[in-house]
Formats: sequence, structure tokens, C-alpha cells
Amino acid sequence: MRTDAAGAREGTTRAGTARLAGSALLAGMGSEYRSDDGVGPAVVGRVAELGCPDGVELVAGLDDPLDLLGLWDDVELAVVVDATRSGAPPGTVTVAELGEHDVEGGPARSTHSIGFAGALRLGRLTGCAPRRVFLLGVEGADFRMGTVLSAPVAAALPQAAATALALLEGASPCA
Repeated sequence: MRTDAAGAREGTTRAGTARLAGSALLAGMGSEYRSDDGVGPAVVGRVAELGCPDGVELVAGLDDPLDLLGLWDDVELAVVVDATRSGAPPGTVTVAELGEHDVEGGPARSTHSIGFAGALRLGRLTGCAPRRVFLLGVEGADFRMGTVLSAPVAAALPQAAATALALLEGASPCA
């Protein structure tokens, strides 16, 4: 799914999403078919239901951090939502802003080993990355095949969506 805040759709990209220009991007990483891995798309869906600021692009169902390249070229702010596995209690919502030094490191070994930090680093090296990038994580519990979020992750959806909206409204020219 990819829409602007008003729900308009145009074009289609490789991920089956529309390409619209905006001042911010809310991207939901993960597969809706792997239980809690689908929390990124679920948060984007919740934000779409609640309504988000003008100029915000919504995209969900991204499987690979490299999918962000090209999607965030013309935005000032990107909020990327993904399931985490940090050992925190399931449903824990965390936010981290990635600064310039947070993605330093050596060259990637191959395109398949480029994680989020590598994709952001590549975007910054080519001048095609947002000025500000936030990672919004929701600690998952169940990553088996299935389309239902675990109870703690489902219970965290309102907090995660509110957090995403707060980050987006802080960058919106209409806020």
C-alpha cells in the first residue's frame, strides 16, 4: 500500500506501491504474512485510518531496506517502522533518530547483507537520503507464518501509531 495522507494513488513501483512526492515518508517494513513481522505495515495502516499530516507519503510492505532507496529521495523526514528483536518485552515501542555518525562503517559485503544502516549510508553517500531519519521499533514475539499479530504487539499498535504521528507532525509544514 502506498498513498498520500488523502488516500490518493498513482503509478506502481516494484513493491506494488504508488510514487507520490511529500515532505515526509512513513515506511512500514516487514511481511504481513509473518505474524509480528507485519507490525510495520499495520502501523502504517493505523496511521492511514487516523489521518496524517498533508505531504506525508505512506508506504507499507517493504521487505528489504534497499527498497527505501528511491522512495525517500525527495523527503526531509523518514519514519521507518519495523519489528525488533532486542530482548525487550514484546510490544515495547522504541524510537531512535539516526544521525550522521550512526551509520558509519565499512563497505557492504553484498547487496543481500545491506541492512537498514547500510541502505541509509548508501543513500547519504549518493545525496539521496532524508535529512532526518527515525526508526520506530515494536518488539515482536512471534515471527512464524501467519497474518495475526501477537496480543502484546497488537496492543502496542495505538502507541506506535501515535508515536509515528507525533514524529510526522513535528516535521509537517502544517503542524
